Amino acid sequence: MKEAFLYRKLENQSVHCYLCAHNCRIAEGRFGFCGVRQNVKGVLYTHVYAKASAVNIDPVEKKPLYHFFPGTKTFSIATVGCNFRCGFCQNWEISQRSFRDAAKDEIDAPGKLFLPPDVIKEAQGTGCGSISYTYTEPTIFFEYAFDCAKIAKEKGLANIFVTNGYMTKEALLAVKPYLNAANVDLKSFRDSFYRKICSGSLEPVLSSIRFMKELGVWVEITTLIIPGENDSREELTDIAGFIASLDKNIPWHISRFHPDYQYTGHAVTPEPALRRAYDIAVKCGLRYVYVGNVYEWGNDTYCPQCKKAVIKRRGFSVLENSIKRGKCLWCNTDIAGIF
Repeated sequence: MKEAFLYRKLENQSVHCYLCAHNCRIAEGRFGFCGVRQNVKGVLYTHVYAKASAVNIDPVEKKPLYHFFPGTKTFSIATVGCNFRCGFCQNWEISQRSFRDAAKDEIDAPGKLFLPPDVIKEAQGTGCGSISYTYTEPTIFFEYAFDCAKIAKEKGLANIFVTNGYMTKEALLAVKPYLNAANVDLKSFRDSFYRKICSGSLEPVLSSIRFMKELGVWVEITTLIIPGENDSREELTDIAGFIASLDKNIPWHISRFHPDYQYTGHAVTPEPALRRAYDIAVKCGLRYVYVGNVYEWGNDTYCPQCKKAVIKRRGFSVLENSIKRGKCLWCNTDIAGIF
């Protein structure tokens, strides 16, 4: 175990963890909501430091990031645990595991030892230009991600968070010198959705998105469209309007839902619902709108001025890239992003 970041010692050997927006007060011997940070005799420890539960080489488009070094590979790592309890999670086998539960079952939570210097060495050896802290929630393995990110920057690699955005400003300020880009899941624009389905709340996520923008982190946003849950015209308009109010250049990834985990009884998002969301986004003025988990359309990047496709994609693969020095090759208009 490693002593955790971002906590305060309280009376009676209790601690206050202020890493994420749950702001857990944890009694001696207990775990925080995430199930991987434990108070041991008045000291908060993380159980997941350097214990990787998933390691892969992905196209950066899979995160999804379409305006951050498109066409490159990113070295992706995760540990077990999460600070949400989403019933539709597609990585629930690792996100919903915890050391708290492992202790009860007298088994070890999954994860192999993968120290930060070795992460960076392997990322470089496989030709990746960045490291993504992804699959589960990087906030809950913050100490591990932080140490990796620090070395990665020294070695010329970029750092990416794929996150639910449920962290504190203190956490973002701590990682800001090393964090280059983030894809934030904006799962809904209704606090009731977050409380009922995710065991969280909406406002901290919105605050994190705003603060990342202030800090100069490149931000893209993803919303999984779940039939009957967050697909009303009013809610989609609210999400698109929020993004537009921050910056119309923020890419919005509208992602198709498929049944998983506790939501196996829900239907796949119908294509008309995805097209409606896409049209709403465009009407609200968003310049870069994409549709995930659909391969026939919705993946190309268009110049907002001449409307030509400046990046053509098939799935997560870049087929053509007509952006040169951040500008459209045909009309010389700036294309938002880091290229």
